[in-house]
Amino acid sequence: MPGVVDRLLKSKIAEISEGAAVVFFPDVPELADKPCIIRKNDGGFNYATSDIATVEYRINELKRDTLWYVVGAPQTLHFKQIFQIARREGYEADLRHIPFGNVLGEDRKLMKTRSGENVPLRQLLEEACHRARKIIEEKNPDLGEDEKTEIARIIGIGAVKYADLSQYRMTDYVFSWDKMLALQGNTAPYLQNAYVRIRSIFRKAGKTWHRHPADGTMGRRPMPLSLKEPAEIMLAKRLCQFAEIVPQVLNDFRPNILANYFFELANAFHSFYEACPVLKSDEPARSSRLALCDLTGRVLQRGLDLLGIKVPERM
Repeated sequence: MPGVVDRLLKSKIAEISEGAAVVFFPDVPELADKPCIIRKNDGGFNYATSDIATVEYRINELKRDTLWYVVGAPQTLHFKQIFQIARREGYEADLRHIPFGNVLGEDRKLMKTRSGENVPLRQLLEEACHRARKIIEEKNPDLGEDEKTEIARIIGIGAVKYADLSQYRMTDYVFSWDKMLALQGNTAPYLQNAYVRIRSIFRKAGKTWHRHPADGTMGRRPMPLSLKEPAEIMLAKRLCQFAEIVPQVLNDFRPNILANYFFELANAFHSFYEACPVLKSDEPARSSRLALCDLTGRVLQRGLDLLGIKVPERM
C-alpha cells in the first residue's frame, strides 16, 4: 500500500492535504466535495488504499478485464471514488459496483445478535442446517443418519441462498426461518421438493425408462411429445422459457428473475402432477409425460446450480 500512495503522489493524481494523502475530484460533479483519503495524516492506510491496490493486482497480475464488486449499497460513494482513480491511472477494465439492500430481523431492524455484533455467517448456516435436519426427521425419519445430515446441509444452505437471491437485490427484506424453510411458497425447499418428486417418479418407473446415451433424451428411443391437457401445455411453455430467462439475469444483475422463473416452473409442474397421471397413463401419453418430468427436473437442477443451490435426491 505504500507503493500505491507513492505512485499516486508521483503521478499528481493524489496530493498532500493537511498531512494526509488525498485524491480530489473537481471535474466530477457528484464527487467534487467528496475527496478520497488514501493515507491518513497519522500514516495509516484504509479501504481506499487496499482497494486501489487490488485493482492494480487483478488487472496486471490476474489479467482480468472485468471487476464486479458485490458490496452493500452504503459503499456506493466509495466505489465511485475508487473507479475514478482507476480511470485516471489508465485502467480500462469493466469496473462495476453491484449494490444490495439490507437483511432485516423479524423486528425489521438490521440483523444483530444480543451482544450487538453481526451474526457470523458460519453460525447462520449451521442454524439453517440444524433447522432443516428437524424438518427431515419429521418428514422422512427412516433415512440413514449420514443421508439426513447431507440432505439437511443441501436444504439449509440452499434456503439461505435462495432467500437472498430471490429478492430484488436493492430491496431490504425480513429474514424469517419459518418462511425460508417452508415447503410451500417461493422457497428453495419448495423447488427442491419438486425435483425430489420427479426423481421419485423415475425410481418408480425403474428400468423401463432411462436416458438415451446418444443425445441425453429420456426413454428407450427419442420420441415427440404429445401435449393435449392444459397442464401439459402450460408446463411445456414454462420449460421453453428457460433459455430466454437466463440471459436476463445479467440485465441489471437480477438473479431474482431466475428464482421467480423456477417458482413459476415448480407451480406449473405441481399443477401438471395433480392433473395428469404419469406412470399410470397409457402410451404415448406415459412416455411424453415422463419426458416432461425429466426436462423439468433437468431445468430445476441446472438452474438452481446457477444460483449455487444443490438438489437432493430425497428429502
